[in-house]
Amino acid sequence: MSISVWKFVRATRFASAITILFGLMISLLASPAAAQETQASGGDKNTVWSVAKDVLFDPTTYAPAAISYSATKLDWNTSQVFFQHGFVERNARFTLTGRSGDLPISFDAGNRRIMTDTLAVLQMSALHNTGIQVLERVLIAKNPEHRKLIKTLGWVERIAVSSYWSYTLSEQHWRQWQWNQQTAESLNLR
Repeated sequence: MSISVWKFVRATRFASAITILFGLMISLLASPAAAQETQASGGDKNTVWSVAKDVLFDPTTYAPAAISYSATKLDWNTSQVFFQHGFVERNARFTLTGRSGDLPISFDAGNRRIMTDTLAVLQMSALHNTGIQVLERVLIAKNPEHRKLIKTLGWVERIAVSSYWSYTLSEQHWRQWQWNQQTAESLNLR
């Protein structure tokens, strides 16, 4: 079952905020020895840059947004032929009144809405990955002997969350796109 992007954003903002707070809490509780070691070596001035770089170059940051954009765009593009022949839009977010089964918004307005949704998903994904990167660094500072394990678990978590979000946000649109193509062909709509 698919969820709307806005329900997803509201739910994941809370979850991401909790993740970041949890990471900050752990960093405050990290062993004093790790803090003294960092101070003795001159401090890690590149930590913020390192987290930002890792989030920017991590494909799991972009995958949910790119996949949901592609699926929604295919759905929207293949729906246009139906609208030109008098069909109505079932997705309430893409209607003039905001109710299902009404006239669709314009093609350009739909494209803007899809881009807004995509940027919201990208924001949530980047926030989530930032929290996980911070948490990884805190755990590695506290347990340097388990660095490889912590890094591996971080990758597994990011891939799992990215896959789940990608599927949840796009599966309904993929199905609608396929239905649109098959129905348009069977009805000879062009």
